[in-house]
Amino acid sequence: MKRCSRCDQYKPRAAFANNRSIRDGLQSYCRECAAAYHQQRQLAKGRKVRPRVDTPEGHKYCRTCGEIKPHSEWPRNGSSSDGLGTLCKACKALKGRAHHLKRNYGLTEAERDAMVASQMGLCVICLKAPAIHVDHCHETGRVRGVLCFNCNSAIGKLGDDPDAVRRAAAYLEGSSWKPTLVAPGVYQLPS
Repeated sequence: MKRCSRCDQYKPRAAFANNRSIRDGLQSYCRECAAAYHQQRQLAKGRKVRPRVDTPEGHKYCRTCGEIKPHSEWPRNGSSSDGLGTLCKACKALKGRAHHLKRNYGLTEAERDAMVASQMGLCVICLKAPAIHVDHCHETGRVRGVLCFNCNSAIGKLGDDPDAVRRAAAYLEGSSWKPTLVAPGVYQLPS
C-alpha cells in the first residue's frame, strides 16, 4: 500500500505508475490523480483535451466514432500501452478507404460519390452492376469513371488499349479476326 500525495488515500502499489527516480520506484500521485492533473494542466495551457470516459473492463472508447467497443473490435498495436490501436477497426477501414482514394486517384469520397451519381449508380460499360471501382489511365493517371469490378479488370487485362477492345468487340460480334498488315505493326480488320 502507498499513500497518494494528491488525494491522500492509501492505494495498492498497482495504482501507481513506475518512476525509477523515486526511492520506492513509483510515482507520488496515483494514476487517477496523475491523469486528472495532466488534464488540468493541458486545459490551463489552452490545449484541446479529450474527455475521460469510464469504460468497462475489456472495452475501449473510440474517439472517432464516439462508441465504447470490446477489445475484439480493435486492431493490435504492440507499441501502445494497452496493445491496441487508436482507432477501432471500422473507423480505421473508413479512414483507409478515404486515404486510398486521395493517394491513388486524387479524389475525395464526395467527388467519387458525385461521379457514381452522375452515372446513375451503374457501371457505364455493362449498365448492370453497381459502380464501385475507380477506373483510371495507367499512363496519365487521369480518372475516367467508376466501373464494376468485372469491367474494370477487363479493361486492365486488355492493357487499356482501345484497339484491343475493338478487336474483342469484333470477335464477340462474330467477325473472325483476319488482319491485313497495313504498315509494320499496324493491322486492319476486314469490313
